[in-house]
Amino acid sequence: MVDWSQLLLPILLSTALVFVASSLIHMVLKFHDPEYLKLSNEDEVRAVVRAGSPSPGQYVIPQCSHGKGPPAPETLKKFEEGPVAVVYVRPTGMVKLGPFLGKWIVYVAVVSALTAYVARSVLHPGEPYLNVFRLVGATAWLAYGWQSPADSIWMGKPWIVTVKFLADALVFALLTAGTFAWLWPR
Repeated sequence: MVDWSQLLLPILLSTALVFVASSLIHMVLKFHDPEYLKLSNEDEVRAVVRAGSPSPGQYVIPQCSHGKGPPAPETLKKFEEGPVAVVYVRPTGMVKLGPFLGKWIVYVAVVSALTAYVARSVLHPGEPYLNVFRLVGATAWLAYGWQSPADSIWMGKPWIVTVKFLADALVFALLTAGTFAWLWPR
């Protein structure tokens, strides 16, 4: 079995590579910018939401309790009239990128560590490059990307957004797989 100390370098290096790749995708290539649409009446919507003073959280419009029996006629009418939406409300104030990046790098490190755990459980020292690459790549791709289809199914996220996030996840998985396969103990 591979010792954890031998996996520390692949975990840290793959974390750094994925962090840099995601920064390039989002800040240099701006691959995801077209996904964030602007409402034509943004100021009016902001005023209405602000008047309700919602605390940070996830909201659905229209909101209906999931009781027994069919929805009330007035609830059905709200769904027919629209809009039907999922809205995330963050704390008021300028968005500070630092905390998001800090949480992201911790998340990436956790994915790399969990991927190392799976690889360590299945693979042995001296395993061929391709064996390490395949297992680590599949594990990392599952971890990075495969919540996105569920968001499209249940939350209404556009499928093109999901496809782009799966592409990002594939890039992250390939970087992780290449790093582990290159540095796998011989």
